[in-house]
Amino acid sequence: MSEVYERYGELPRLRDSQRAGQQLLPRRVYRFRVLGMGVAGLPIALVLRENGAAPWSFALLVFTCLLWPHLAYLLARRSPQPFQTELRSLMLDSLIAGLWVPLMHFNLLPSVLLLTVATADKINTGVRALWLRSLPGMALGVLFGGMLTHFVTRYETSLVVMLACLPLLVIHTLAVSLGSYQLVRMVQGRNRRLDELSRLDGLTGLANRRHWQDEAGRLLQAWHADGKPATLMLVDVDMFKAINDRHGHAVGDDVLRRLAELIHRHIGPDAHAGRLGGDEFAIVMPGPLHAAEVVAERLRRSVETLDLSHVPELRCSISLGLAQASEAGRSLREWSEVADRALYRAKHAGRNRMASGTEPQTEPA
Repeated sequence: MSEVYERYGELPRLRDSQRAGQQLLPRRVYRFRVLGMGVAGLPIALVLRENGAAPWSFALLVFTCLLWPHLAYLLARRSPQPFQTELRSLMLDSLIAGLWVPLMHFNLLPSVLLLTVATADKINTGVRALWLRSLPGMALGVLFGGMLTHFVTRYETSLVVMLACLPLLVIHTLAVSLGSYQLVRMVQGRNRRLDELSRLDGLTGLANRRHWQDEAGRLLQAWHADGKPATLMLVDVDMFKAINDRHGHAVGDDVLRRLAELIHRHIGPDAHAGRLGGDEFAIVMPGPLHAAEVVAERLRRSVETLDLSHVPELRCSISLGLAQASEAGRSLREWSEVADRALYRAKHAGRNRMASGTEPQTEPA
C-alpha cells in the first residue's frame, strides 16, 4: 500500500509540475529559437545580398539570428516572472519575422517560410491561442519594415535562395514535430496518472466511493449474466469516534490507513476495495460466501492484533457484514443493504466479529 500512497501523493506533485512547466518554457523555446533563427539566417543573408541591401540590414541580421535568441533567454532567466517574460519575447519574435518580410522585398519563398515557422513556434509552445495573439505584432512588423523600404517588392526566388531555405524547411520542421510529439506524450502520461489518482481515496489510497461502485456493479453484472458468484463485504471500525475523541483525529487517520493496508494485503488481486466514507469500507470479490468469510476472519484477526508504535496502548477492532450476490439483492443498492443488515447484526452482537446475510442464495434466472 505504500506504493499507493506515494502515487496518490503524486497528485499535488503533478499539479506543481504543471506550474513548473510554465517556468521551464524559456528553456524549451530557447532551443527552437536558436535553431530556427540560426538556419533562417542563411536564406535571409542571400536575399539581402541579391538585393544589394545596406550594411545596417546585415547588422540587424546578425543581431536577429545570432544575438537575440541568447538575449531573450537571458531576459527570461533573470526575470521574476520568466513565463510572462518569455511570452513577450515570443510576441517580439513574430514582430521580427514580420519585419524581415519587407526587408527582403517580399521575396516569396523565404517570406512565407519565415512567417510559417514563426507561427509554428507559437503553436509548439502549447500556450492557448498564442499564435493568434501574435498575428497583430507580425502585421506591425510588416508595416514598419515596409515603411523603411517603401514597400519595394521582388517576389522572385532564385534557385540559390530556394536551396538555402531547405535547412529551415526540413530541420526546423522535424525539430518542432519531435518537440510536439514529446510534449503530447508527456501530457498523455500526466492525464493517465491524474485519471488514475482521481479514482483513489486521498487518505487510504483505496478506491473512492464512486470508483468502487463502478467495480462492484461490474461484478454484479457478471453474476446476472453468467452466474459467477460474488460476495460483498462491509467493514466498519468499532468505536471509531471514541478513538478520535481519546487519541485525536491524526491517530484515527493512522488507524484507517493501517486498516487499508491490511485490506489490500488480505483480499487478493481480483477483489476491489474502497472507502465509502468515514470509517466504513467496502470490498467486493469474486467467489462464494464461504471463501469471503475466510478472508474476513483473517482480516478481523489482523486488525485485532494491530499495533501502532506511537500509540502502544491503542487496541482496535472491526465488524464485518457479508452478502453473496443473490436474487434478494439484484441491484447494487439492494446487495449493499443485505450486507449492511449483516454488519448491524455483528455490531449488535458485541462487535469484533463478522456476520453474513441470511437471505437465500439462489441461482440467477
